[in-house]
Amino acid sequence: MLLCHHEGKRSTEDAIELFTEVEKMRDASSPIPVFTSDDWDAFEEALLNVYGKIELPQYKGIGRKPLPKLVPLDNLKYVKVLKKKVKNIIVETIQRIIFGDPKEIFEMLGADSNGFIGTSYAERINLTIRTSLSRFIRKGMNFSKTKRKHTKALDLFQAWYNFIKPHKSLKLKIESENKKWFQRTPAMAEGITDHMWSLKELLTFRVPVQ
Repeated sequence: MLLCHHEGKRSTEDAIELFTEVEKMRDASSPIPVFTSDDWDAFEEALLNVYGKIELPQYKGIGRKPLPKLVPLDNLKYVKVLKKKVKNIIVETIQRIIFGDPKEIFEMLGADSNGFIGTSYAERINLTIRTSLSRFIRKGMNFSKTKRKHTKALDLFQAWYNFIKPHKSLKLKIESENKKWFQRTPAMAEGITDHMWSLKELLTFRVPVQ
C-alpha cells in the first residue's frame, strides 16, 4: 500500500510530518514497520523523534551527571541503502543498518541468504511514480507549477496505485480452467475492497462524510 505522501523540503521537520502521518495509520497491535531509505540524514533524526524515547544514562558518580538523550524504541528498524558510484558508474551497493537487529530485518524484508538488501526497497516506488506521472520526469516541461496541483496529482496517483493497478507480487495462484492467477491490487490484499476498481469507479466514488 502507498500509505501517504508529503510535499515539502528535504528537512527533518518535513520528515517528522511524514512519519507522524504513517504512525497515525498503524494499528496499535501491529509492529513498527521496517523503514528503508537512501542516504538521507534527516530520516534518521525524524525517526528518533517519532519512534524514540527519552532515556537518562546511568550516573557513574564521576564528573557531571549525564543529560537525558533521545534513543530509538527497541523494535524500531531502519536501513539505509545507497549506491557507490565511480565516474557515474555504480560499483557497489552499501547497506547500513541504523536501528534494529540485522537478523530480524533480513527476515522481515525477505532478504536473501547473504543478508543482501537491494536498492529496490528504496527506489522501486520512485521508478513507478516517474513512469506514471510525467511531472516527475527529470528535466521535463511537465513539472508542477504549484504545490497544490502537485499534491492533487499525487493524490490521484495514490488512489490509482492502491485501487486500480494490479501488482504482480500480490497475485494468487488459483485452480481454474480459464486463468491461472488471480490479480490483486494493494487495496484488495488489505481487505479494503474485493475487486479491482475501474478509473470511472474511482473518479465517481463518493467519499463518506467524516
